[in-house]
This record gives sequence, structure tokens and C-alpha cells, in this order.
Amino acid sequence: MSGTFRSLRGFNYRMWAGGAIVSNVGTWMQRTAQDWLVLTDLTYQNATAVGVTMALQFGPQVLLLPLTGLAADRLDRRRLLMATQAAMGLLALGLGLLTVTGLVRLWEVYGFAFLLGCAAAFDSPARQTFVSELVGEADLSNAVALNSTSFNAARMIGPAVAGVLIASVGTGWVFLINAASFVAVLGSLCLLRVGELHRGGGKAPTRGGLADGFRYVRGRPDLRALLLMVFLIGTFGLNFPIFISTMAVMVFHAGARQYGLLTSIMAVGSVAGALLAARREKPTVAIVLAGTAVFGFGFALAAAMPDYWLFAAALAVIGVSAQTVTTSTLSLAQLSTEPAMRGRVVAIVLAIALGGTPLGAPVVGFVADRFGPRWALCVGAASGFAAAAVGLRYLMVHRRLRVRMDGWRPRLSFDGGAVVAGAE
Repeated sequence: MSGTFRSLRGFNYRMWAGGAIVSNVGTWMQRTAQDWLVLTDLTYQNATAVGVTMALQFGPQVLLLPLTGLAADRLDRRRLLMATQAAMGLLALGLGLLTVTGLVRLWEVYGFAFLLGCAAAFDSPARQTFVSELVGEADLSNAVALNSTSFNAARMIGPAVAGVLIASVGTGWVFLINAASFVAVLGSLCLLRVGELHRGGGKAPTRGGLADGFRYVRGRPDLRALLLMVFLIGTFGLNFPIFISTMAVMVFHAGARQYGLLTSIMAVGSVAGALLAARREKPTVAIVLAGTAVFGFGFALAAAMPDYWLFAAALAVIGVSAQTVTTSTLSLAQLSTEPAMRGRVVAIVLAIALGGTPLGAPVVGFVADRFGPRWALCVGAASGFAAAAVGLRYLMVHRRLRVRMDGWRPRLSFDGGAVVAGAE
């Protein structure tokens, strides 16, 4: 099997990946339907309401941080994932029944978003660190990237299918289909060969808590730089439901099908970014730096696009860069962290990447409402360029970065090594 898909050689990872892709498609269908429900059915094109929904859904990543990382380090991750996946399936079922019967109200969507965020806060670090039990250390970076490929391949399918279903049968049925999709991932967890899991390196010490994770990060300049970069990107840049829905509805006057298609087109870029990450033997801070710079450029390009299809093309660029940043950061955080601290460090990374949404999403939504969706895209561009500046400073101060030209190709050198910019 080729190097890009080498993790699929193992039975456990194949089983997990099969269940995850089905559930991921359902998850993206629900995200699309939820944003459309808030923006067009429960409000009159109120981007701030979409931002509040996102804030409630991702806020628990920060609120529950003292517990989620410890849970991923100390509990049986397989059983923890079964509990969180079942909880998210039941929440999708509840929201679907309310919507189908016509009883759903905005405050109820807010409540379901918050509860879903609580379940996801425990699920995310456990799911990310569970990969090391499925494949072991040698293939960890590849498996993390393939997980991202699965998630973003589902993003290509889910929103487009959701757009068709919303237009034909309504948003409530999208939520119900998502609820059913959780059966696949729960089934895959049940069918894993428990005796073949790589659990030896993932045990946490019997004592210590989240404070140990923060102390560990504080002593690592590379992790501090990465965390600041993902905070900027996550807070002001990864608000795609607001960016895409407001541009689709307010600027291009598109319907549900066209809105879902835009999200799917951006996912094409995300899948490409994840596959490129899967090919790399080892992620680096320089790769994350390049990703943030392209991320900012992609947003600037999207803000200037005059029509629907050119805007969609810019979204593909954003998708590649966003996936490069997030996948490389997660891989670096796991590969460079002691196994006993891995759950807490990953929980901190996820909390900072996603937990900034409660701050950034309402701000971006307000900018879209007050000044227009194109100005909201400029906020995303600024986040990418600011994150690139943080990465550049780290490489210059801590890795003695120098730039020289090798013919027409810029060559970066640091710490006695060298890489061609943009190359492996």
C-alpha cells in the first residue's frame, strides 16, 4: 500500500476509518442544516445569530478544558468515545424531532448547540489521541492526516447532500439522518480488536492535572508559537459557516443547494491539504507558517471575488491552507509530546483552536451584519497574516532562520539545516 495510505494496512484503523467517514458525512450535513435553519428560518438573515450558535457549540472546548484532557489521558479512550458518540447521536435525534414537528425555536437550537459542544469537548481530544492506539507511533502523523482527509472528504459530500435535502424535504430530516449515522462509528468501535490496540505508550501518570499540561507547554517555545498561531486562525479565521452563508445569501442571493455546494467546494481543497499532510514524513513549524500565509492570501482573494464561482475557487485555496495548518499542528503536538501528556496537550490545542470561536464568531457575525460579508472575510485574512508573523518570529528568534535564493527558489535555513520553501 502506498505511503500516503499506509495506516490503512492495520485492521483496527481500517475499521475505525470506515465508521468515521459515515458519521462525518452526517455531521457535516447537520452543521450545514443548522446554520441554514438559524440564518433563514428562525431569523431574517441574522449572521450574529449564527455566530452565537457557533460560540455556544465551541465554547465548551474552553469551559471544560480542566476535565477533557484528563479524561483523554486517564480513561479508556474507546469507551469514552462510545459514550460521547452516543450522546451526540441522541442530541441530533432530539433536534431533528423538534424541527420536523415544527416546534423548534431559536433558543432551543442554542441549547442543543451548547450540549453538542459539551459532548464534543470530551470527544475531540479522545478521538485525536485514540489514533496512537490504533496505529502506534511510527504511523501517527500519517493516521492524523488521514483522519483529517476523512473529515474533509465528508465535508465535500455532506453539505451538498444537505443542500438538496433541505430544499426537498426540510432541515429536520437532515438532523435525523445524522442521528442514524452515529450507528456506523459506534459499530466500528465495538468491532475493534481490543487486544491489538497500542496502549502501552499512552498511559498517564496516576497524579497530575491540567496544570501540568500548561507547565509543559510553557517550557516549549515551539508549542507556544503554534498555540498562538492556531488561536489567531481559530478565533477569527475558522468561522466558515458565517463567511460562506452570508456571502451565499447576502451577496450572491443563492439558495440552499448553492450554499451547500460552496461548503463542498472548500472541502475539496481541505481534502487536498490533508492528503499532502499524509505524504509528509514529519510536519514542521515552517510548514505551518507557510499554511497561515496562504490562508491569509486566500481570504483576501475571496473578499475581492466578484461572482459565485470565483469565490468558490478562492474557498478551495482556503481549504488547502486551513487543513495544512490544523493537521500539521495536531501532528506536531502529538509527535513532540510525551505520551503521558498527550491528551492534555491536544486538549489545550483544540481548546485554543476551537475555543476562540466564542470570542471571534460573534465579532465576525457583527462585522458581516454591520459592514457586509466581504469585510468579514478581511478579518479572516488579517488572522492568517498575523499568525504567519508569529511563526516567522519564532523561526527567527529560536531557530535562527535565514533566507537565501537558490536560483529562482527561496531557500530557508535554520539550525544548521535547510529546506526549499514550499518543498518537503
